[in-house]
Amino acid sequence: MKVSVAQFRPSGDVHENISTMGNLVSEAVADGAELVVFPEESMFALNRITGSLSEAVDDYWTTFVKELSLLAANAKVAIVAGGYESSGEERPYNTLVVVDDTGAVVNTYRKLHLFDAFSYRESDKIKPGNEDTVVFEYRGVKIGVMTCYDLRFPELARDLVNKGAELILVPSAWFAGDHKLFHWQTILAARAIENTCYVAAAGTRSSRTIGYSVILDPMGLDLAGLEDEEEGVATADIDPQRVTEVRGFLPVLKNRRYSVEGPHWTAN
Repeated sequence: MKVSVAQFRPSGDVHENISTMGNLVSEAVADGAELVVFPEESMFALNRITGSLSEAVDDYWTTFVKELSLLAANAKVAIVAGGYESSGEERPYNTLVVVDDTGAVVNTYRKLHLFDAFSYRESDKIKPGNEDTVVFEYRGVKIGVMTCYDLRFPELARDLVNKGAELILVPSAWFAGDHKLFHWQTILAARAIENTCYVAAAGTRSSRTIGYSVILDPMGLDLAGLEDEEEGVATADIDPQRVTEVRGFLPVLKNRRYSVEGPHWTAN
């Protein structure tokens, strides 16, 4: 299966972002992609909307999901993208939507770990999810999802792999700053290597986020990627047989002597 990671700079306008995503989907499909992964804030960037966040979410979440479904169905490609979903409270969820190639919404994932670090507090505006992790199957590949800061928590990736994930998708808006690109690239490679699985990460590129979308194989090798360009697509083949091969000669999952305990929810 061919997977593309798509990188762009979301505006505060949902319709403008969907239009940009449509152009990137066309580029990915031309590369043979069957699944396109978009960044965390594809619906809109928090720092670029006007007015109330909760009102913007109420007004545009349904529109965003419907437009994603139409885009996927028309292009006959699956799409994973991030947006903001009402929680019924003032703080919305940071939610990934998984749409298949018929336009059906097959899964959603609400970001578990909110970015309360480096003097930033995502939890002031966003409510954390408290549901189970998400693994789904598409075109014979078992796929897990996480969002941006989730990447820093290795137990989440291991939980996805315990549930069968051969590919982990990481829609992100990774903040720029000292050592942040090094962290991004190192942790992505670590998640691929320690779990002997593919990792496909799609990042926004803006004045405050780094971009550097990438697809890694189960040995942590770069298969395709972008750097700091504001817009683009990178595509690579995902082969479950490669996962089986690597897990054969590097059986870290069989050799382990500690296990993941499971969810530990904290009030936030």
